[in-house]
Amino acid sequence: MTKQELKDFLDEKVDLYNNPKFIESDPIQIPHLYSLKEDIEIAGFLAATIAWGNRKMIINNAQKMMNLMGNSPYDFIMSHSNENLESLEKFVHRTFNGQDFIGFTKGLQHIYKNHNGLEAVFAKEHTTMQHTISNFKKLFFEVPHLERTEKHISDPMNGSAAKRINMYLRWMIRNDNKGVDLGIWKNTSSALLSCPLDVHSGNVARKLGLLTRKQNDAKAVAELDANLLILDKNDPVKYDFALFGLGVFEGF
Repeated sequence: MTKQELKDFLDEKVDLYNNPKFIESDPIQIPHLYSLKEDIEIAGFLAATIAWGNRKMIINNAQKMMNLMGNSPYDFIMSHSNENLESLEKFVHRTFNGQDFIGFTKGLQHIYKNHNGLEAVFAKEHTTMQHTISNFKKLFFEVPHLERTEKHISDPMNGSAAKRINMYLRWMIRNDNKGVDLGIWKNTSSALLSCPLDVHSGNVARKLGLLTRKQNDAKAVAELDANLLILDKNDPVKYDFALFGLGVFEGF
């Protein structure tokens, strides 16, 4: 397949999957429930944080998170009481438990009260978006927290592919004009985004010659990003829809 043929093939798959029908079976539906900017970004962050495993279970548990926050995530983050936090203790999604949820609530409050909110932190200029993610993790855990909770935010500077947080950034930054990615953060270019690399997208990328590295890690993300930028220098991460769709829905 020539570069142009590969681009045409993937562009066709982006059109197929990057449409509102995609929302029905994806955790991105959780931030779509809200209209207030802060509610959208907090709901998206929490849904993306637990986005591993069975997709139906992810969506159900992300909805439970919203219910526990009175379906007003920003208000809950900013004005919760200790009593409110106790109600979070019963939450569990795989290895993310109630204590982690409480830690995330405190971390998010710290980000909004002391660092001007999630968008401001991710809009700070660093060498790459992966450096920005690493810096965000440091800021998020400036408040007292359990050490176990740190594992729920990946650090690309430690070699992680950081799939879930890269997916979250796609949701917030990329404006697809199709009603799927929310694009509510206007100060960061989609060209800086990294592909959310997982088993499905990695396998498809290797079959298509977009990725040679065998592990799904930070180096693989950098390699895939470089190849996707050749296909579309302004919106490389749109190909996540194609790679994911080919892997999950078509068993490519």
